[in-house]
Amino acid sequence: MLIRTKADLKGIAEAGKAVAVTLRKMREFTKPGISTKELDDYGKEILESFGAVSAPFKDYKFPGCTCISVNYEVCHGIPKETTIIKEGDLVNIDVSAALNGYYGDNGGSFIVGEDSQELQRLVTASQEILNLAIPQIKSGGRISDLGGFIEKEAKKRGFEVIRNLCGHGVGKSLHEEPSEIPCFRDKNNKLRFRKNTVIALETFISTKAKEVAQLDDKWTYVTNDKSFVAQHEHTLIVTDGKPVILTKANGI
Repeated sequence: MLIRTKADLKGIAEAGKAVAVTLRKMREFTKPGISTKELDDYGKEILESFGAVSAPFKDYKFPGCTCISVNYEVCHGIPKETTIIKEGDLVNIDVSAALNGYYGDNGGSFIVGEDSQELQRLVTASQEILNLAIPQIKSGGRISDLGGFIEKEAKKRGFEVIRNLCGHGVGKSLHEEPSEIPCFRDKNNKLRFRKNTVIALETFISTKAKEVAQLDDKWTYVTNDKSFVAQHEHTLIVTDGKPVILTKANGI
């Protein structure tokens, strides 16, 4: 969406705060021994305290409130009572919600407790690359250049990027134009960022794989070679200078 009025700015900022605080609190609540369903229920309570509703459930009938993915699951993981979080797990939580007609979207990967799988370097890379990529965005800039920047930073650290998952526009619905903000230089993407556009910028940084595949549950994406992937995401407003980060309260 394009921010056109003060009401738009206020609405999108409130939606961004709701999902950001929810993500931060869910991350703090996560510990070995709890199920992803219990974690999801906790996230739902927080969103409801803001008056917000789950975007994936509202728009797509997702079987949960938030997406929680563990280890080889990359994204869109379904919260389950049978999925018990363990020490050393790589967990990704993606929180998106609608509040008074505006949508916010953010996500982040983290290690639960001791880094027994030696994945902290991957998680740190994903977060660092997101924070380095954000200042590269400004009105008139090429989306393909941003993707090239993200891929270059990943390779400098010895990692790959997932090529069939990407960021996107957001605002009055969960997925808007620009529909694809990839983590690599897509030479066929000729679009440029436009001032006052709201976007969800995501990094998908991988230990090896370049693509993911969907499981039979029609939701969860995984790597076929059991590579690990870390993702971090902020909702932003494009400006002539540095973007406005609407989900800063998530602590990423």
